[in-house]
Amino acid sequence: MAEPDDETVVQTAAEAAEGVVFAHYRQSDVRDLDVTVTFEEGVLEVDVYLNAPDGEDDPDPEAVADEAARAAQDAVDDLFADDEA
Repeated sequence: MAEPDDETVVQTAAEAAEGVVFAHYRQSDVRDLDVTVTFEEGVLEVDVYLNAPDGEDDPDPEAVADEAARAAQDAVDDLFADDEA
């Protein structure tokens, strides 16, 4: 089976990252979200910028952004693992 193309890798990572963010915040509460994904020569880079409420009862936006980036990595790892199966 062929490996996933670069576009599929980038889309999978971005969707996973956004999914984590919106699992923690309502979309209307997120003031700005920028998920930048690059996949070149087999190297995945994910950067998540999140501007969201950080009140006492809200999750820490920095922690959510870190979790989103890890989820993107994991989703791509799963994508390649599924390809090998």
